[in-house]
Amino acid sequence: MEQVIFGSPAAETIAKEAARLSAERVFLIVSGSLDRDTDEIDKVRDLLGTNYAGSFDAMPAHSPRDAVIAAANAAREVDTDLLVTIGGGSVTDGTKVVQICLEHDVTSVEGLDAYRIETTADGKARVPKFAGPKVRQISVPTTLSGGEFNTLGGCTDPRTKIKEGFLHPLLVPRAIILDPAPTVHTPEWLWLSTGVRAIDHCVEAICSPRANGYCDGASLHALRLLSRALPKVRADSSDLEARMDCLTGAWLAMTAVIGGIPMGASHAIGHILGGTCDVPHGYTSCIMLPTVLRWNAADNSDALAHHIARQALVSEAFGQSGRAAGDVVDEFVAGLGLPRSLSAVDVGEDQFDVIAKNSMHDGWLHTNPRKVHGPEEVMDILRLAS
Repeated sequence: MEQVIFGSPAAETIAKEAARLSAERVFLIVSGSLDRDTDEIDKVRDLLGTNYAGSFDAMPAHSPRDAVIAAANAAREVDTDLLVTIGGGSVTDGTKVVQICLEHDVTSVEGLDAYRIETTADGKARVPKFAGPKVRQISVPTTLSGGEFNTLGGCTDPRTKIKEGFLHPLLVPRAIILDPAPTVHTPEWLWLSTGVRAIDHCVEAICSPRANGYCDGASLHALRLLSRALPKVRADSSDLEARMDCLTGAWLAMTAVIGGIPMGASHAIGHILGGTCDVPHGYTSCIMLPTVLRWNAADNSDALAHHIARQALVSEAFGQSGRAAGDVVDEFVAGLGLPRSLSAVDVGEDQFDVIAKNSMHDGWLHTNPRKVHGPEEVMDILRLAS
């Protein structure tokens, strides 16, 4: 990543960045609703002028491989030299994998097998080595998941319905443009729930056994920003200052993730709920984060006192010192009008077994503060969330 730009309109900044990078064949991968229902994408096309090469606006949630291949094929056909994403986390993550497809001439769903991270049920990961992309991306996020700041891209294999990771230092965008104005078109539920996703980054980083003071500072301030600004946006969707605070909070929330602090069971189980059960990314955090905080706080090991002290920092950042962090987060989610149980997103107990087994293959399950010993304990967490 070369820079994060804020304080100027996205469309103008994209055109300036394309000129800075000497890009002549700019391909846009964008939110379908932004493209169909607003003039935000047309503004970019107009300002790019003859440097606009084409666009793709059909990336579904959780970035399925077949859509990634379709986007890559369209970008390859116009000989693009710069990818620009405008939209949410699925658009951004999918485009990270598009970069792999362009660099390595991947044209089929099966062709991505060689580039995915493989995690065994005991948490051991195989991260393949491969050449990084020469055709890179710049990103304008319109949600708050923060994936644009990460070198890891998530993509769902439609054959297994498992969301997998793809990792290379050059998958991260060269530049990120934070502009609150286009985000007024983001559906309220999506903005608020991905804001809870950003909160999930902060909380699991603070509670991680590998936490450190530097990342704590970023995560705690991000919590303060997000806990104040998200309700403001819900009260007044036109509040651009609050929206910018949300974007800044999501940026800060990624400090720990990109700094190497592993997440925990909320993220791990959330990945499976997304890829396997098609639960929206932000909703998974609304449901799993309070549950995992409560499950972790019930640990009876020698590490419990330290972990409870870490959870106390979370409550303090929300302005609710002395209260259980699981309750604080759960009430915050309720105040935003977001779902708080698996039943609320149509995930039933008949699905728990496959969710539990698939979760064992997510690396972050094995870095949870309270050790998860097997699928049976994942089932216990799921029952708590039901």
